[in-house]
Amino acid sequence: MRRSVFLILAGLGPCLAAGTILAQDAPRLRGPQPFTRETPAPPMQRQVTDDVRVRRNYPDQPPVIPHSIEGYAMDLNANKCMSCHARKFTDQSQAPMISVTHYQDREGNTLGGLAPRRYVCVSCHVPQTTAKPLVDNVFTDMDALAEPERQPERGRH
Repeated sequence: MRRSVFLILAGLGPCLAAGTILAQDAPRLRGPQPFTRETPAPPMQRQVTDDVRVRRNYPDQPPVIPHSIEGYAMDLNANKCMSCHARKFTDQSQAPMISVTHYQDREGNTLGGLAPRRYVCVSCHVPQTTAKPLVDNVFTDMDALAEPERQPERGRH
């Protein structure tokens, strides 16, 4: 029994030391201050409000919100987004209608109204801000990834 405990502790020693080293070397998203120090929150960044639709980077990506949603009511009794994006209001608002999938349950059955699992729009759709990214973005669009495949190889005839 003692030997088992000793072997377990001996095996954990290097793991704990490696974890400490990795934690110290990991990039920090909150700045140079220790996470235990309370610092004031940075000011909110200005939302992008140009109403220009942003191109999607991959199929089925939820579209981003190209306008401010500050002060929008979204609770059990109201969903401000639907005052423009519901089918019956899109002619007047010129806003894109929400997808028909938002009126379907998990099994694909069409419902009489907005599906409860799709009611909180900001679960998938997010407004854009002028904030500087916390980490470098190295995302490559799927069309750019496919581009080399479409170009003919040079030097071959």
